[in-house]
Amino acid sequence: MQSIDSLSKESKIALQAYHDMSNSKTAHFNSLKAIKTKYESGGVPSIAENLELEKLLANHDKNVLAFKTAMTAVIDSDEKKTLVRLMS
Repeated sequence: MQSIDSLSKESKIALQAYHDMSNSKTAHFNSLKAIKTKYESGGVPSIAENLELEKLLANHDKNVLAFKTAMTAVIDSDEKKTLVRLMS
């Protein structure tokens, strides 16, 4: 099995894109969870809170697209297997 250091530039970019996508997903879900907890008793999110959620979701959408694009650039099947292992 390959190590991270031996991966191609394209694979390293894909791995970073995966981490970025994972982080943006976590940020969006954490914000959703905080708003849900805050307003469980019937309140509604403010405009600012909704705008923040939109911003976080847009960032996550951007990161998903970057990951998809980066994975398309990885051609070597062994490197793809290594990437899947590293992402698991």
